[in-house]
Amino acid sequence: MSDEVKYENPFHTARFKPPRKGKKPPKLLAVVHQSGCTGCEVCIAGCPVDSIELVPGPDPKNPSYQQTVEIDLARCIGCQNCSQDCPWETITMYQHDDAFVAWGNETLASRLYMSEEEITKIKEEAAG
Repeated sequence: MSDEVKYENPFHTARFKPPRKGKKPPKLLAVVHQSGCTGCEVCIAGCPVDSIELVPGPDPKNPSYQQTVEIDLARCIGCQNCSQDCPWETITMYQHDDAFVAWGNETLASRLYMSEEEITKIKEEAAG
């Protein structure tokens, strides 16, 4: 049985793993403002811990159209590489606790396919 929190929509499954016990959480976490993300993948290349995933667009016949990226907050180490590398300036670093709120507000998939209760549950479980 896994401790991960996940949500699924017709096009993508996002997984968020709780922070490992005994590890000090990073002070900052990265959140993608997906409404401005072009899915150019520059941030993916710069992430040293592979916490950034490409999310296909909503059209299964053309998944690269309107693709975006998503950051697994439990794996993010707060290095700021992605926010510095993003040519569209759509990745913002937030204080650890604020990042989970920002994720719920800025992640398009969460608004399109999840109820407010599901978003709140993910925020609470991911925040510990």
